[in-house]
Amino acid sequence: MQQLRGLKNLPIVSLLLVSINLIVFLSGFIASDTLSYMGSLQKTAIVESREYGRVVWAMFLHADVSHLFNNMIILFFLGSMLEKEVGHIWFGIIYFLSGIGGNLVSLAVKIWENSETPSIGASGAVFGLDGLLLVLVLFSTSFRNTATPTRVILMIVLSLYNGFTGQNIDNAAHIGGLAVGFAVGMVYVFLAKSFRKKERCRFED
Repeated sequence: MQQLRGLKNLPIVSLLLVSINLIVFLSGFIASDTLSYMGSLQKTAIVESREYGRVVWAMFLHADVSHLFNNMIILFFLGSMLEKEVGHIWFGIIYFLSGIGGNLVSLAVKIWENSETPSIGASGAVFGLDGLLLVLVLFSTSFRNTATPTRVILMIVLSLYNGFTGQNIDNAAHIGGLAVGFAVGMVYVFLAKSFRKKERCRFED
């Protein structure tokens, strides 16, 4: 039982996601630009060629070491904290839905602007973790000692600002991922509170 509790507290999903991203990135040196060409979020490939898998594959591709490092360092440290709070399954669900949601928003903007510029990266999913963190700080009493709403909001604003002032940044994916992470985080908090309420009622009965 103690071993099971220990596994529950380990950031298994976060470590797995970081490992997959690292393996894919290292594989890119062997495959040259093939992985990015086949998996990037690109309008024509998705809309006309129906390569819908790119919405997911793009989450695991990165342009260079700096791009990879920035995303993975946030994923590991923020992910470790959040995964322990919401559990492995919910963490994985929120991460993937945020990444996919962010890429769909990005794709919608590409269609609207008729842009063929491809994009890659886990940033949408990572911003989804920021959205989850904001939900927990605002609505979960057990999490308020970890951070304050003001600090989290400031961190998010600064992250978005850096994106808008930088070059070759897919800001649509950032905003989309953040929104999805916040929305699904709200669902988690609501269900968690409902479950705890039922448990209390059952115990009192």
